[in-house]
Amino acid sequence: MPRNRQNQGLYPGHMNKIYEKFAEKLFLLSAILSISVTILIFGFMLILGLPFIREGNFFNLFTQPWSPHQGLYGIYPMIIGTMSVSLLSIVFAFPLSLGCASLISVLGPKGFSRFFRKVVQFMTGVPTVIYGFIGIFLLVPIIREIFQGGSGMCILSASLMLTVLVSPTMILFFIDSFDQVPKTFINAIDALGGSKVQKLLYVMLPNAWRGILSGLILGLGRAFGDTLIALMIAGNAIKTPGSVLDSARTLTSHIALVIASDYESMEFKSIYACGISLYIFTTITVLCVRFLRTGPKGVTK
Repeated sequence: MPRNRQNQGLYPGHMNKIYEKFAEKLFLLSAILSISVTILIFGFMLILGLPFIREGNFFNLFTQPWSPHQGLYGIYPMIIGTMSVSLLSIVFAFPLSLGCASLISVLGPKGFSRFFRKVVQFMTGVPTVIYGFIGIFLLVPIIREIFQGGSGMCILSASLMLTVLVSPTMILFFIDSFDQVPKTFINAIDALGGSKVQKLLYVMLPNAWRGILSGLILGLGRAFGDTLIALMIAGNAIKTPGSVLDSARTLTSHIALVIASDYESMEFKSIYACGISLYIFTTITVLCVRFLRTGPKGVTK
């Protein structure tokens, strides 16, 4: 009887170890699969871009204009268009997102903060095409009326609507960063009689800057990777823009538009240079966020 009771007592622990081993192997397999798919995608783009690499014209694609009738398939205008739309949207989105996150986490009343947070969470689930329709029928006419020229489909219009798209994601990242500030710091400034603004400026922001910067970088990555907003609102002009009121085409919208052409044409094969550019930027974004999360010595912050 004592032996049976001892075996019965050890059996659940033994089963827990089996479950832990199984979960460990499953997570390891998932990680290996994810890494393999990522490498295969990059290899796929690289192989299909070999015609340009063999001719020695691959790196020229990043500096040449897009002019197929002259045998030029450069993506320089699309790179400039992507940088213009994305960076301008982040310039608008960062102060807006930081202000909203501060209002939700620190400055606003609790009831309003909870409601506002639910609204932001809801906005992250709105399909991108809805924002595109709003931009076409509401924002574009306003921009056209204000500046009295052009079609209104320009870098500024796309950037403003892209701001609305990426801001909810950035707000939630900033809120999460504020929530990770040690409670002892917050209690200390409350005990000293500090105001909400002082709490934000002297406690929350200095201790949450890594998470804020991570959210900023991920927001920029989201802006770079968006397709529909730029495709529907930016105007899709294949030229280097000279101002924010000019139409432009981004790398993602260029891929979406050219992909319908002949698979054997050089126009189609050149879009793999666009894909490689976006892939490299995404990799840099992930590495930057990883570095910020772990710190220079690999210690999680």
